[in-house]
Amino acid sequence: MNKILKLKNLFSKYNIEGYLIPKNDSYFNEFINPGEDRLQFISDFTGSAGTAIILKKQNLLFVDGRYITQAKKESAKNFKIIDIAKSSLLDFLNHSKLRIGFDPSLTKYSWHQQLKNKQNFIEVPENLIDKIWKKSNTKIQNKAFILEDIYSGENYQSKLKQVKKILNISNNESFFISASENICWLLNIRGKDSAYTPVLNSQALLTQKKLYVFCKIKKISDTIRQEYKKNVEFKEESLLFKILAKNKNKLITIDRSASVKIINYLNEEKLNIKFKPDPIFQLKTQKNKIEIQNTKIAHIYDGVAVAKFIIWLKKQKKIKELNEISAQNKLEKFRKDNSSYLFPSFPTISGFGKNAAIIHYRASKQSNLKFRSTGIYLIDSGGQYKEGTTDITRTISFGKQSLGVKNIYTKVLKGHLAVKNFNLTKKTTGRQIDMAARKYLNINNLDYAHGTGHGVGYFLNVHESPPSISKYSRDSFISGQIISNEPGFYSPGLFGIRIENLIHVEENKKRLYFQDLTLVPYEKNLINIKLLNRKEIKSINHYHKIVFELLKSFMKQEELSIFAEQCSPL
Repeated sequence: MNKILKLKNLFSKYNIEGYLIPKNDSYFNEFINPGEDRLQFISDFTGSAGTAIILKKQNLLFVDGRYITQAKKESAKNFKIIDIAKSSLLDFLNHSKLRIGFDPSLTKYSWHQQLKNKQNFIEVPENLIDKIWKKSNTKIQNKAFILEDIYSGENYQSKLKQVKKILNISNNESFFISASENICWLLNIRGKDSAYTPVLNSQALLTQKKLYVFCKIKKISDTIRQEYKKNVEFKEESLLFKILAKNKNKLITIDRSASVKIINYLNEEKLNIKFKPDPIFQLKTQKNKIEIQNTKIAHIYDGVAVAKFIIWLKKQKKIKELNEISAQNKLEKFRKDNSSYLFPSFPTISGFGKNAAIIHYRASKQSNLKFRSTGIYLIDSGGQYKEGTTDITRTISFGKQSLGVKNIYTKVLKGHLAVKNFNLTKKTTGRQIDMAARKYLNINNLDYAHGTGHGVGYFLNVHESPPSISKYSRDSFISGQIISNEPGFYSPGLFGIRIENLIHVEENKKRLYFQDLTLVPYEKNLINIKLLNRKEIKSINHYHKIVFELLKSFMKQEELSIFAEQCSPL
């Protein structure tokens, strides 16, 4: 029987007329493991963000602009694809009179509170996808490990003290931490519960005297227990609710980003709760001097790998023998040549020609395009190093491109430079910077359907919030933040262009400014120098000079001449 039909056959048992399937797992991880990807199972959609609603007579898939083309390709056979910029999931639910079932463990309380018709949003205690899906065991079982002070720049005791001071926790109070990455940052612990993020799936309860961490206890070594025994007690994750129930005489403060299931339990047990933002979200966005210093090292490692990869591509005499998958595998090999490299920070986007126009494309056996002697190749990739997290996109040209394509690349580059050189103040918002990034495309009624920048964690989530640069961002910027700078343009069915560097916020004499972290040359063969002003040319030449000086010693003799030309002045 068809899997969608199997799901619909369960509706009558739970008295519902539809069912909501989000992308996330119960820890709200950025990247989930295959055995938790219920959205892909039901819809065949492989993107990293989206939500489906299965109704009795219709199936809907809500995605943002990054995934419209991809969703239509993968899921349009059984789903109506809806762009959330035109009709959001909340808008649909707030206007729907249907009884829609949902899993409270997969739904954030903050999002649930925005629903106007909560009586029509029905909690289903067991996940209905799990009832029809025979999963294979794909869980990652690696043990957690300690991130030493030489990498973290601050010991966990200092971080605990800082968080307690901000929260002002009394003897009769505790604070519930629902975000795994926040616990990892707080304790300088990392894990491997995600294929791309070094996170230990966990939740925690912070009291004045101790931090109780709930996780798969077999992932905690004796070494970690001994190291943290004075301040931290690790518990099996199944004991969470039992221990929460013991806090009936205490006030539990909690961030609204916790799951509906957690909040419901606290209310059912009639515990005294108060909502308060988790300060760790803001604390971890401001990297300390050691973290920034290490991140610069990570970007030298990463820059060498990507620069060598591009040189290797340019040297290929039989370019038509390459394809998207073999190319991305070669880049991975270059990264693995460095012993500090651990694993990718997200699934690599490797798209040639028309596939580069799919913003978050992922090459597969079914879509794996061969390279041609003339065309554009977009590769967006990143690495996890103990020294930091990287994320870079380069658009690479093979053969001669039309003036029109060069002009678009140059306008994207002008927007990229406008972000890097933005006159930053403490009152600057992400929206203001975003407008500057789009300016040169917008003049010709061109645009791109994604944000211009996202925050980046330190050996953690490659997408971290805050801060952000987008049409809707009100985020301001502080010294120590790391953020991406990635304007682009996409012509469906033809080509895609994106240029992405990571930048960080520096402060000097009370003045804020962005500094590049990424160290890889731009594609000079796609630049129309006539569209650049003197300041932009000077900025590109200065960047290329830095890239060459920092990376030249890593190049072999046969690579150096090509690298020198790529970094030569315009």
